[in-house]
Amino acid sequence: MVKARKYVYVKHFNGFPKEDDLELVEEELPPLQDDEYLVEAVYLSLDPYLRSSAFKLSLGTTYIAFQVAKVVQSKNAQHPVGQHVVGNLGWRTHTICNPKTQVTPLPNYGGLPLSLALGVLGVSGLTAYFGFLEICQPQPGETVVVTGAAGAVGSVVGQIAKIKGCTVVGVAGSDEKGKWLVDDLGFDKFVNYKDKDFVTKLAEATPKGVDCFFDNVGGEVCSNVMYRMNLRGRVALCGAVSCYNDVTPSKVTNFNAPLIWNEVKVEGFIVSRWSARFGEGVQGMVRWIKEGKLKLRR
Repeated sequence: MVKARKYVYVKHFNGFPKEDDLELVEEELPPLQDDEYLVEAVYLSLDPYLRSSAFKLSLGTTYIAFQVAKVVQSKNAQHPVGQHVVGNLGWRTHTICNPKTQVTPLPNYGGLPLSLALGVLGVSGLTAYFGFLEICQPQPGETVVVTGAAGAVGSVVGQIAKIKGCTVVGVAGSDEKGKWLVDDLGFDKFVNYKDKDFVTKLAEATPKGVDCFFDNVGGEVCSNVMYRMNLRGRVALCGAVSCYNDVTPSKVTNFNAPLIWNEVKVEGFIVSRWSARFGEGVQGMVRWIKEGKLKLRR
């Protein structure tokens, strides 16, 4: 018998998650049936969406998360022992899967680490790739602002914008992150949203206004960038991490007016919209990584 350990959601989050909101439990798994296979977690994801999606979960369920897992036992010819897969299997060590389980065998990354399937070659990277290119449709010479720029999604968005010939301004919460964005990733400018003169600094960093805005944070920072949008600018709303732990809704400046005046296109999205094209996105980013155009921390 195989014993799995898993984190169970036992108490609804109230503000910031607390240790006793989750419980680590042990579960004895039954023997495999025909067409089933057993996978063991190799890497688990820890992404902001895990917090924002909590309202969808029922208490007593394994907490959601993507994982890279290795097939360790199998009665399924499509998933032999030794194969690596990626899927939304949750925070657990072992999982019994069957043909209906939504997992994908990992493609050949050409020597790149398997962990990238949860990063730049996984949901976060694909979110950046499709969300930015499809919604913002950047053009060479345009000014792009990315909030949450030092995160797994934002750091990729900024680099793709540079590949597309744009001027890129990253917004993050520390000068250390800003130095990494500019010196290592090639962002043109950085603005610290914690700076008391943030609005002024943002204006100085975007003297020609903003053509494309990829927002990961929501709240007041998002609102301030909206007032810098140019005529027919494009905004991709990816996340609102600044608000995820709010007990009561945040008071956000009304930014409808500049969006109306400047005929700005604003679109929210979930990356699964482009699931049929994920292979295209992975291949494109693998190529950029190997060409040295897309950098990452391993």
